Amino acid sequence: MAIETGEGRAPAWRGGFGLLWSAAVLSSFGDALRTAALPLLAASLTDRPLLISAVTACGYLPWILFGLLGGAVADRVDQRRAMWTVDGVRALLVAAFAAAVALGHASLALLVALAFTLTTLQTLFDNAATALLPALVDPGALGAANTRLMTGQRIAGGLLGAPVVPLLLATGAAVPFAADAATFLLAAALVAALRAAPPQRPGRAAGSTLRREIGEGLRTLWRDRALRGLCTATALCNIGMGALIATLVVLVTDGLGAGAGGYAAATTAYTVGGLAGGAVNRAVTARLGPLQAVLLAGVAQTGALVVMGTAGTLAVLVAALAVFGFMGMLWNVNTTTLMQQRAPAGALGRVASAFRTLAVAGAPLGALLGGGAATAWGPGAPALLTAAFFVLSVTALIPARTADVPQDAPEGDVMTARVPE
Repeated sequence: MAIETGEGRAPAWRGGFGLLWSAAVLSSFGDALRTAALPLLAASLTDRPLLISAVTACGYLPWILFGLLGGAVADRVDQRRAMWTVDGVRALLVAAFAAAVALGHASLALLVALAFTLTTLQTLFDNAATALLPALVDPGALGAANTRLMTGQRIAGGLLGAPVVPLLLATGAAVPFAADAATFLLAAALVAALRAAPPQRPGRAAGSTLRREIGEGLRTLWRDRALRGLCTATALCNIGMGALIATLVVLVTDGLGAGAGGYAAATTAYTVGGLAGGAVNRAVTARLGPLQAVLLAGVAQTGALVVMGTAGTLAVLVAALAVFGFMGMLWNVNTTTLMQQRAPAGALGRVASAFRTLAVAGAPLGALLGGGAATAWGPGAPALLTAAFFVLSVTALIPARTADVPQDAPEGDVMTARVPE
């Protein structure tokens, strides 16, 4: 499927994009507080890596169960209304969890339930947001819009949010979760203020069902060689990423003895590396093309993972995570923009949900494999396991590298970063 692209240009901040950007950045700040605090809270409740990794695994599972449904619903409903409703519900849930933690009722079962429920709601929110963005910016500004969204989210989430978690935890275990609830509520208000025109959608055939529409999204993804290759590669990556994310806190706190401060330094290094990678994203993508840039990122990240798995000091781990984030930016911006450009306008929610669902399907297994590997062979083993999956991912990308894809790079006057979702 060939597409036409215009010159990359900056999206207008006034109007819908500015509100969406503000809501996304604010919510990312709160998410960073919660996602950094959850493994630390889990580690305070048990010293068994497999149980800690189960919290991460249950955070991925809803994408397998409900991801395709979330995309089909996102293509049917008012995406703006779906987003602010979901954020409102998430605010109530996290506030209730914060109260439970404050009252001393935290447990691993409660952590698992929270992770599962929030991700279930996220399947609708993320697919609606992906489908809504092209309605808020000009086609030629889509790459720059994705870049600026990811930049703001990474600065707020990684550079500002995660490092303050140890300070917030020092004032009370419930404080990061209470702050997250407040950001969800404010983000809901910002999205509710959007006045975007609904996207143009072809009429549904008589008798069309959600099941049939989900099938159309899967077939659209499969027929596009570039997206099919990217989806396969991302799925393989995320098996390994499930292992790495679930056990990173174990590697830092137990393997290197660096404590909560070391964990914050590790996550901050990933963010700073991603921001630096965003500064060169346009130049690299313009020279190599989108898929070749993703291929380069996968190769470089494989090397960084080997260094992580064999690191003997926190400084070495931090450096490897910075490289990992640097190259990861090339992956995220290009895959997101390609998906938005290549999917039919009325099916973007379903194509995005099919991509995400297939991509994260192995992450829960990866999280459990990571916990098992750390238990059997030590804290560094999950990073080496992840490197093996990245080798497979790069191999899967090779047949897709010559697909007919646009050579335009996203706007490069801002910085971006990647978090593997």
